[in-house]
Amino acid sequence: MTMPQMIFVNLPVRDLEVSKNFFSKLGYGFNPKFSDETTACLVISDTIFAMLITEPRFKDFTRKDIADASKTTEVLLALSAESREKVDELTDAALASGGSPANETMDMGFMYGRSFQDPDHHIWEVVWMDPEAAENGPES
Repeated sequence: MTMPQMIFVNLPVRDLEVSKNFFSKLGYGFNPKFSDETTACLVISDTIFAMLITEPRFKDFTRKDIADASKTTEVLLALSAESREKVDELTDAALASGGSPANETMDMGFMYGRSFQDPDHHIWEVVWMDPEAAENGPES
């Protein structure tokens, strides 16, 4: 039996408890088997995880400097949502829980998205796409 491919996005965080509290308020949980005092395994779905890693521990995995996400964009993390309402629900919850706005709302009719920054300034985009457009591509 083959396991589905998974993704583990590793993100440096300044304060692990602040990050855990923020994502808990958005309705996400953590896998304790892959969490300790320096790392929290944020469960986004059955196959998508974000490893929130304290900056000192994160430095053990790279020779490069850690980007200061308050000044530079190191990555854009995009999550799909099942409806426009779910886009608003998750983004509004993030903003009410200590997140900050990232970009303007995108509304192309067939696609709708909003974005926020988490407490460490990582940019998260939440996007809904009309199922027909997702299958066939946008109309010309």
